[in-house]
Amino acid sequence: MNGEEEFFDAVTEADQRVAGVMRVDTGRSNGIGKVGERPPQENGIQKHRTSLPAPMFTRSDFSVWSILKKCIGLELSKITMPIVFNEPLSFLQRITEYMEHVFLIHRASCQPQALERMQCVAAFAVSAVASQWERTGKPFNPLLGETYELIREDLGFRFISEQVSHHPPISAFYSEGLNQDFLFHGSIYPKLKFWGKSVEAEPRGTITLELLKHNEAYTWTNPTCCVHNVIIGKLWIEQYGMVEIVNHRTGDKCVLHFKPCGLFGKELHKVEGHIQDKNKKKLFMIYGKWTECLWGIDPAAYESFKKRERRGDQLSKAQPDNGSQKADGDVLDSVPEVQETVQVIPGSKLLWRVNTRPPNSAQMYNFTSFTVSLNELQSGMEKTLAPTDCRLRPDIRGMENGDMDLASQEKERLEEKQREARRERAKQEAEWQTRWFHQGSNPHTGTPDWLYTGGYFERNFSRCPDIY
Repeated sequence: MNGEEEFFDAVTEADQRVAGVMRVDTGRSNGIGKVGERPPQENGIQKHRTSLPAPMFTRSDFSVWSILKKCIGLELSKITMPIVFNEPLSFLQRITEYMEHVFLIHRASCQPQALERMQCVAAFAVSAVASQWERTGKPFNPLLGETYELIREDLGFRFISEQVSHHPPISAFYSEGLNQDFLFHGSIYPKLKFWGKSVEAEPRGTITLELLKHNEAYTWTNPTCCVHNVIIGKLWIEQYGMVEIVNHRTGDKCVLHFKPCGLFGKELHKVEGHIQDKNKKKLFMIYGKWTECLWGIDPAAYESFKKRERRGDQLSKAQPDNGSQKADGDVLDSVPEVQETVQVIPGSKLLWRVNTRPPNSAQMYNFTSFTVSLNELQSGMEKTLAPTDCRLRPDIRGMENGDMDLASQEKERLEEKQREARRERAKQEAEWQTRWFHQGSNPHTGTPDWLYTGGYFERNFSRCPDIY
């Protein structure tokens, strides 16, 4: 959540040499040809583009260290980063990637038992960070007042987000099921810090999911995301920390541990946890990897398996070559070898499996198929979008089209325009007015939150600010 969440990953692989290796054919009818060309429809279902207009570019000529050496210990949201470190998406679009596995919410809504619903919600919370795997580009910081909407009738939801604060940067979002089965909302303000060899994004802000049919609300916060080797070596990402999902109606709680990498990468990507009732009795065990899949099993069967494993009944797992894992501590954090895929305990139930990425994903900033479609500007869409929508941002559009000079110029122009608007408000002693969200308290936790005011989809955009 993202977020993230989650969400942002701060810099990108310095030694990547992708541009020029693969040409993307923009002449086929995959929705990218001419800008705004509408993809074909099949049986009334809108088809979305499958590639970006231009492949990503090489970043090998840029020194990450020259930018970051002055940033150690600082919060990165206050540092202006060159466009070379970006990916062609706004952070508001990055948040929208939570919705890639929205089918898990629909599935939760259909479950008659609270335990089964929590299993689906837990899988959804884990799936929300899955798109961050190998995503080492930084999304564009949203401008104050920037918005993003997404309506996916095929997936049964609509989504709206707004950048409600610039310092600190806060992104508020709201989504609803088209069949009135759920509400999903929250505000994200990750704190990014640079620690010499790595960049850490500490998540802040509550995420809330309401299953309307069951009168249930679930809340949680995303895990911490860390990008390693931002100076030298191959970048790699890990998520770690504890995520607690609370069902505010029943008192049930799901406790998920996103494991830090550990020695020799033995814990890389692993997630383990359990669902407990309000009396802390364990009802269900959960395990897997946030990059792959999530499984669940009855606690008794889980404990029985673990006891047999400790006694050595299970086949011993192959150990990686320890020598290959040793790193020069002064230079880089070793890239952990990918361990064997999740060992499935007999009797387990599959809760979620990650979608396969498109074959050309590496040439498209490691985007998923869902992500590739997020900045698509179809013919006539600009007439219905708010003038503040990310798709209309000229710097992101320039980068997506492979025009880095234009993208860089536009990014500087937009940032200066934003600074000038801030100076003008200070002169007039005027407060910034958000358009679609307002400050309040989360109705379930009582903590400060940004709540959807309503009315966006009535499309009265007369009071929207001129930010582009």
